[in-house]
Amino acid sequence: MQIQIQAPWEVNEYLRAVIIENVEKLNTYYDRIERADVYLKMGDTTVPEGKLLEIRLAVPGNDLFAQDTADSFEQAVAGTTEKLRRQLIKHKDKLNKR
Repeated sequence: MQIQIQAPWEVNEYLRAVIIENVEKLNTYYDRIERADVYLKMGDTTVPEGKLLEIRLAVPGNDLFAQDTADSFEQAVAGTTEKLRRQLIKHKDKLNKR
């Protein structure tokens, strides 16, 4: 799986490693993921949950998408990958019922 991280600033190595580790774990639920596009955004800085993370997974058929906002990008990564994990399980079950 190819992972592309996009942000309007330079992403440090620690955050890059956290993102890659969490996204690669999704392969255990569905091994046909082709690509993951990760988008980091700063939301409204006046609210505590001002960090937005979006992930689009390219899988055969329709792409899967999830986003989460949190106090830190590490929490947003965990929340987003959990949402995608549930989507992958549903997607795989739907394919197996055909």
